[in-house]
Amino acid sequence: MRRYIACALLPIVAIAAIAMHAFSQAGNTRPSFDVASIKPNNSGTNRIGIGAPGGTFNATNVTLRLLIRFAYRIQDFQILGGPKWMDTDHFDVLAKPEGGARPTPPEQMALMVQSLLEDRFQLKFHRETRELPTYTLVVAKDGPKIKLSADQTPPGPPQPGERGAGPRGEPGAGPRGGLDALRGGPGGPPPRGAFGMGRGSMFASAVPLSTLVNALSQQLGRPIIDKTDLKGLFDIQLQWTPELGQTFGPFGAVAPGGPEPPPPPIDPSGPSIFTALQEQLGLRLESTKGPVEVLVIDSVQPPSEN
Repeated sequence: MRRYIACALLPIVAIAAIAMHAFSQAGNTRPSFDVASIKPNNSGTNRIGIGAPGGTFNATNVTLRLLIRFAYRIQDFQILGGPKWMDTDHFDVLAKPEGGARPTPPEQMALMVQSLLEDRFQLKFHRETRELPTYTLVVAKDGPKIKLSADQTPPGPPQPGERGAGPRGEPGAGPRGGLDALRGGPGGPPPRGAFGMGRGSMFASAVPLSTLVNALSQQLGRPIIDKTDLKGLFDIQLQWTPELGQTFGPFGAVAPGGPEPPPPPIDPSGPSIFTALQEQLGLRLESTKGPVEVLVIDSVQPPSEN
């Protein structure tokens, strides 16, 4: 199954910068929700959703790790420590600001979720910069094969009928998952600025290279530094054979609002993501090390009662 989201995925450098800003808010007065409900989700389903329609924060079947990712604008590899239940216990969260639902800027919504985590989960942490494994993205020796989009005009916001993105570029819930949820019309192509990901595949239309960089970073669990010097908007098609346990997409394997499909069969003769990147896009990943801003969890508790 292929999923499409708007191209608001952030490059790792931007994520680090946002994370540093978010970390710096810890000692300041932050906005908070007026009312919030947190309930265990024991459904066992793979459907996961998170978003803030109309200013109401709504998360379904999420783990604490995912909430931390959302609140502090960081990725999994930037979260260190914490108990096992951070990844095994799932919750439904519904939170509203004072005065009722209203449009809320993504940055303010993230700060409100931070307040929720510290109040209801008693989250305490500190930040560090650690030398961690990274990748550097460079152009392969035969030159780039990635295609520039014919139209270099920046894409506009999602139009009616297109499935947009959440505050961090996460998929928004739609009536159906997959391509049908984002087509501009029956049988039409995905809109410009869309990014889709399936198990062992990526597709994008008119997106900056930072979209690919961030998606690869999520796939491989490492920061990726872009040293290609490639500018403009690109149309991307990438297919590879995923390794056992390799995830795809910001939330894992299933799009919110869609059915739970069986995983497609894996072609054991297919290329790895590293080989596919070089053969299909003319780009190469080099293993390196570098400083990475991380959040180290000191203590956290199961959520307090509503």
